[in-house]
Amino acid sequence: MNPAQHGAAVAAEAAGFVATVKAADLSTPVPTCPGWTLADLTQHVGSVHRWFTELLRRRIQQPPTSREVDLRLPQDRDGLPGWLAASAAESAEIFAATDLDAPMWAWGVDQHARFWVRRMLFETLVHRADAELALGISPQIDRALAVDGIDEFLTNLPFASPFAPLTAQLRAPDRTIRFSCTDGEGDGDGDGDWLVGLRPDSFALVADHAGARTADATVRGTAADLLLLLYGRMDRQSDAFRLLGDQDLLTHWFTHSAF
Repeated sequence: MNPAQHGAAVAAEAAGFVATVKAADLSTPVPTCPGWTLADLTQHVGSVHRWFTELLRRRIQQPPTSREVDLRLPQDRDGLPGWLAASAAESAEIFAATDLDAPMWAWGVDQHARFWVRRMLFETLVHRADAELALGISPQIDRALAVDGIDEFLTNLPFASPFAPLTAQLRAPDRTIRFSCTDGEGDGDGDGDWLVGLRPDSFALVADHAGARTADATVRGTAADLLLLLYGRMDRQSDAFRLLGDQDLLTHWFTHSAF
């Protein structure tokens, strides 16, 4: 997917989120976000939109020293769905007015404005799934979108320790974990197959692994299920997944990769 597609998908995911919650009881608990209600979840997503939009508007070149932003929250929580829709509309305006290939500080690998659009997309998508799960709805995620989301997650996870400190413990003596899609192509062809290398001092996504040896552990599932699994929204023991190889290594990964 390219930055223009990411921007369009942000709008679609935000609209899907709003459609899910606008007629719902916003006091409904969200099991995948313990302690949160749908109101909390909606406010969080809208706040992320406004924060990332402000970063893009200012085209920051250094890590921000403050996260203060005028959220313009509604007076009543029933206004939160409409407020989120307005937040997404404001984001779309900034996307259209911004050179997304322009250099910009980001906490992940891609030091360009487009990083924040892609990050906003998957923040919105995963929380849309949270809202649906809270209401007993099975989330539907397009395969191409899920594949892009898995890639974004695994590419940036090694840089997430400032807000996900357990990731700093994802270390092992030259061990590998493969995540492989069972739908579409996949099976090592580069579209739907990822190899993560854990070393004594770091871990990273292995960019070119076509000729790589068999991984020490492998998780297989559909792209949508793998995306939700990586974000902690599904249990790896579910029948949706096939787990191969070193189970202790997989436990180590899932214990320390919470985003």
